[in-house]
Amino acid sequence: MWRRWGFFRQFKLNLIQLARLRSEPDAVGRGMALGLFIGFTPTFGMQTLLAIFFAFLFRQNKIATFVGVWITNPLTAPLIYSLEYKIGRLLLGLPPLGVDQFHCDLNWSLGAQVGMPLLLGSLVLGIPFAIIGYSVTVRLTPSLRQWRIPRWPRRRNFPDE
Repeated sequence: MWRRWGFFRQFKLNLIQLARLRSEPDAVGRGMALGLFIGFTPTFGMQTLLAIFFAFLFRQNKIATFVGVWITNPLTAPLIYSLEYKIGRLLLGLPPLGVDQFHCDLNWSLGAQVGMPLLLGSLVLGIPFAIIGYSVTVRLTPSLRQWRIPRWPRRRNFPDE
């Protein structure tokens, strides 16, 4: 049953990759923090490329960065982006956008009304989550390496009788 759910399979594979890293817990934690921070930025669709680029640029752990970016996936992205927009809108003191403002006449001012709160909210959420992710990863990496992760159950193919 779990094989059909690609999200859970990908999460487990990322966890296995993270457990098999041979880097120091501090290096894994820095990579995870970078991935989490980039995962909270409003660059959906480009986050993995940005994360790998910055991991190479800052010489951080690439696999941990890749795992951290998975904080925003198709299941969590609507929740995260709406929360970022609301936080940014409240901090900037902007009124909420009404449905009547979204019509065919999209322009730069509407983009700024959505983009600026989203960017500010991503910074407000991204920095604390990166710090928390770093500390949790540093503490859990040694115990995660000792944990035995079982394989997926395999189907047995029996010949027809």
